[in-house]
Amino acid sequence: MKSPSQLARSHVPALHAYTPGFQPTDGEWIKLNTNECPYPPSPKVAEAINAELGGDATSLRLYPSPTSAPLRELIAGRHGLTPDQVIVGNGSDDILNLLVRVFGGGEAATAFTFPSYSLYPVLVAIEDGRSELIEFDRSMRLPVERIATSGATAFFLTSPNAPTGVGFPTVEIEAILAKYEGILVVDEAYAPFAEEDAVSLLARYPRLVVVRTLSKAHALAGLRVGYALASAETIGLLDRVRDSYNVNRLTQVAAAAALTDDAYYSDVIARIKDTRDRWAKAWGERGWFIYESAANFLFVEPRNAAGESGPGVAAELFDFLKSRKILVRAFPSHALTAPFLRISVGSDDEMLAVDEAIQAWLTPAP
Repeated sequence: MKSPSQLARSHVPALHAYTPGFQPTDGEWIKLNTNECPYPPSPKVAEAINAELGGDATSLRLYPSPTSAPLRELIAGRHGLTPDQVIVGNGSDDILNLLVRVFGGGEAATAFTFPSYSLYPVLVAIEDGRSELIEFDRSMRLPVERIATSGATAFFLTSPNAPTGVGFPTVEIEAILAKYEGILVVDEAYAPFAEEDAVSLLARYPRLVVVRTLSKAHALAGLRVGYALASAETIGLLDRVRDSYNVNRLTQVAAAAALTDDAYYSDVIARIKDTRDRWAKAWGERGWFIYESAANFLFVEPRNAAGESGPGVAAELFDFLKSRKILVRAFPSHALTAPFLRISVGSDDEMLAVDEAIQAWLTPAP
């Protein structure tokens, strides 16, 4: 008799699942490793969920809108589009998965930059597809010509970039679209914290897809909701491979409530950006190299008390912070990212605790 592994598709047993940042099970940690929002969602979110439950949760016996139709209509209106140009997913990861299902796999190459979101190659491998990398150098300048002339069927570009936080000018993204013949997916998970985005380009470039999430600025990571904006033709293709009822009832109403409380979230975003910029300045004055961030995190190259930097120094500080129950993110597998740590922007108290731990790390033991 064959084992389950022998019966599986031949490429599956060799796959490596995506590894997210460590998720502690107790509340004693300062958790700055997964770029979550340090503030709660709008009060309107809880109000909408409670209203949907109606006191006795009767509504939960009914399926949700299979296409998230009311939410699509709301999102379309906010971006000046029509509902058939919007798709909603169980987090933006769901949308990325749909894009790879449609445009990746088989002999078609799917390309992305490095560094970028490490889920992309995982999704391509699941479809038994072929990945191609275009690597940044330390300058993190967008390699416009190399992307534009890529022969890949789809290209995934995180803007602002993860894990560096570098934002890319819209004019450079348009320069890619003017020449690139495939599907350009601009993953804008961190767009609310940036000065530019690519949404305005949708009207002129039907092969552009813009992906957004409500996990970061809108503090709904636990409810899992994201969406994509694209041409009606592209959305129609994604709907063909979308799972039925992929977004639950409570998530749909919560997302709608969040997206209609601009005043609340404008304040949250402004606070996060202010905290981000203050600590970038403070750590930069300490002599640390930090990429200019257009996101809700900082990618820092720490220096120890002797003024040394490098992968060993970053690993040492990562371990020291973890010993203090402070979680940040390390990327040790590549020479470009290994000397750095990514620190999500937390509350003012959390960031102060991080800095106090860093100062303790820099202070020689008596």
